[in-house]
Amino acid sequence: MELTELCFAGVARQAHAVRSGEVTARDLVAEHLRRIERVDPQLNAFRLVFAEKALAEAEQADARRAAGEDLPLPGVPIAVKEDIAIEGLPTTKGTNAARTPEPADSAIVARLRAAGAVIIGRTRMPELGLWPYTESGWAGPTRNPWSLAHSPGGSSGGSAAAVAAGLAAAAIGTDGAGSIRIPSAVTGLFGLKPQRGRVSLSPEREAWGGLVVAGPITRTVLDWALVADQIHGAVPGDAHVAHPPRTSFTQAARTDPGRLRIGVSLRPWGPGIPIADEVRDAVQDTAALLTDLGHDVMRLDPPMRDLTASTQFAARYLYNAYLARTGMEFPDLVEPRTRAVGDLGRRLPRATRRWAMKDDATLTAYANRVFTSVDVLLTPALTRPPIRVGEWDHRNVVTALLAASHYTTFLPLWNIVGNPAASVPAGRTSSGLPLAVQLVGRQHDECTLLSVSAQLERARPWADRTPAGLGHAK
Repeated sequence: MELTELCFAGVARQAHAVRSGEVTARDLVAEHLRRIERVDPQLNAFRLVFAEKALAEAEQADARRAAGEDLPLPGVPIAVKEDIAIEGLPTTKGTNAARTPEPADSAIVARLRAAGAVIIGRTRMPELGLWPYTESGWAGPTRNPWSLAHSPGGSSGGSAAAVAAGLAAAAIGTDGAGSIRIPSAVTGLFGLKPQRGRVSLSPEREAWGGLVVAGPITRTVLDWALVADQIHGAVPGDAHVAHPPRTSFTQAARTDPGRLRIGVSLRPWGPGIPIADEVRDAVQDTAALLTDLGHDVMRLDPPMRDLTASTQFAARYLYNAYLARTGMEFPDLVEPRTRAVGDLGRRLPRATRRWAMKDDATLTAYANRVFTSVDVLLTPALTRPPIRVGEWDHRNVVTALLAASHYTTFLPLWNIVGNPAASVPAGRTSSGLPLAVQLVGRQHDECTLLSVSAQLERARPWADRTPAGLGHAK
């Protein structure tokens, strides 16, 4: 396999190539750096590229392997979203409002390095992660490798664009209202938001009051599992700790799921939200495929049309945006739209803030009632195909937030209640853009999601397709 092909081969194949001596870690990383130099000016996926340091880390991985060390991710180039701490750099969170360097790597980055992975760069996000697209006035738009006129989603848009374009084998994203699942859905990748507390956010105790989790974005289900097996686990001081998985994630991705009860819901979280025909077709096609694979598939619209809960989430989101902005080192340096969202949160009455931030136990029990009758819930990932770059620029902040909430309506509930939820590729639009479905699992049960997602991938492979015009297109 030539090096350019290897850039699109993903984590498992790259790790095998280095481990078997087919390629050195240094050559693998150098080829990714060449691709970044050639392709990223079109995409704007990276805020920073660590070229010299990445090559040095690759050489270190080669030396560790030569010394007999069995590394899980030897020389595998992984990109990291800019809200995850890296030693010596400020944690910018899509802004210019941070200056003070971090004293140490985050737990995630430290664990990746220990596994032999190479941190190749830091990927872009919208300011404070507020939008389901990755654009800002000062950084410009990040673009989708499948169509430069379209967004790669957000807020982990740079992470997904980098993986889809073969600029990194995997990337780490974060998800507070869909921000791993949205970009994975619109770039044809696998993105699983893990259970709350599965992956430590240290040095942060928690983020956005427990809404935010971190996890990989990858080409394949097995790739996700290989990376997640290295980064999961709590550290002292974490606000949330997930129950241990029943097997390794890698084993789960390689295990047949058996016969599952799968519920299918096309009911948005709130009234009057339209679902595009192509999205509806993707869900129904996936349901038919799951039936063919031997599962018991049933139409089930769980009690998610709860206007009180969605209103409470909107208030919580706005207040967290206010807290996020005021928590930055130089809050006045964020751009006007970010400031406007924060101001909406600041203006919430104190009683509304308290109500918005109160305990989620009742809603968690309410939402999880569906899993008394099914093992997995199948829904749309997004309500329509990918949005265009700049599509909502003309809207004021309130109508833009409303459009975003309609686009992502199936996603935020699972941040509130903490369950694992995956975006799984599910074909293409008539114009060739990626479509996806969402699979939601029981609390603490990523393993079932990995098993059934891998089964779908075997039946309907997606990772062999690469974007045209970005080198080695199919």
